[in-house]
Amino acid sequence: MKHVLKLAAGLALAAAALHGAQAQKAYGPGASDTEIKIGQTMPYSGPASAYGSQGKTTLAYFKMVNAKGGINGRKVNLISLDDGYSPPKTIEQTRKMVEQDEVLAIMNPLGTPTNSATHKYLNQKKVPQLLISSGASKWNDPKNNPWTTPFFPPYIEEGMIYGKHIIKNFPNAKIAVISQNDDSGRDYVKGFKAGLGSKVSQISKEVTYEVTDPTVDSQIIDLKASGADTLFLMATPKFGAQVIRKVAELGWKPNFYVVSVSSSQGAVLEPAGLQNSVGLVTAMALKLAGDPSWDNDPGMKEFLAFMKQWAPEGNPVDSSVVLGYVSGQMIELILKNCGDNLTRENVLKQATNIKNQSFGLLLPGVTVNVTPDDYSTFSTFRTARFDGKRWAIFGEPIHATAK
Repeated sequence: MKHVLKLAAGLALAAAALHGAQAQKAYGPGASDTEIKIGQTMPYSGPASAYGSQGKTTLAYFKMVNAKGGINGRKVNLISLDDGYSPPKTIEQTRKMVEQDEVLAIMNPLGTPTNSATHKYLNQKKVPQLLISSGASKWNDPKNNPWTTPFFPPYIEEGMIYGKHIIKNFPNAKIAVISQNDDSGRDYVKGFKAGLGSKVSQISKEVTYEVTDPTVDSQIIDLKASGADTLFLMATPKFGAQVIRKVAELGWKPNFYVVSVSSSQGAVLEPAGLQNSVGLVTAMALKLAGDPSWDNDPGMKEFLAFMKQWAPEGNPVDSSVVLGYVSGQMIELILKNCGDNLTRENVLKQATNIKNQSFGLLLPGVTVNVTPDDYSTFSTFRTARFDGKRWAIFGEPIHATAK
């Protein structure tokens, strides 16, 4: 009888232990013992299609992760849909992923106007809208929109870098500005003017363009006619290449500053003509392939090996490819830190509690920091000048903050 009681007690303890182990697992929509389903929108077509290489690289990254066993034993199912950089299409695709595909979270969707269209919807539904590939200041608003975080150097802070650089190196500059007429363009210009401080009065001409415009040639002709000797360019890749090419065609040789979203060697400078891009100055947070400084760098070697095996059609010198790779690492980190608690609430918690995180392709001195009170991911930059073959880093790390 005692043996029977002991056996019964042992079975009860085993059952309780099993129940406890099972109870530790918590799943939201799109998560199970075998799968983590996440979604994103990307401009694989349309006026910003050059950015589509970012999504393709992230998809390749999770093919690699899944081939190695996934994350905590679960395969990642990344649903990446084309929105054509069109806000109505972004709404349609996002609703499909949330309401039909039932993804756990939207992660690393691209674009300021596109994500603005789904911002309110996702926060009302309490669906994480994480690692937006846009540096617009509106994404860093944990009080009013706690379910949304960015993963891109903030536009305002980056804009400040260029303004400060001009003050220091060209104090008497006569400045021309061209920007995209949307939130991203306005943020960059706001930061740029803040960086100029009292020198903002030296802006001689300021123009904008619409993402639906066929060209920006007329705007560049007007800027040159203003007599400006310094040009600040905020554009997406298609228009960035147009501006660089037109400036060269006009024989205009201003001190030329290009924001990071339009500094990709593969997607912007090569189409514009590398010879036309010599002397451009930008700010960056990521290492770029092709720079001999990183020939023996472990992070760069790992990235190039990944490209060769998992994304051979991609261009390693395309900064969107680099960002797609690092974004994949960031998504992997967040999901890994979730453990067996794959609820939307815990995904948000892990995404907003990251301290001094480094990745192999972040420039020296650059780390990722996110807190529940401050969602801004990057605040440290390095300046670089294009020498005809590569972006050459110069100067010390620069810390900028809009606060």
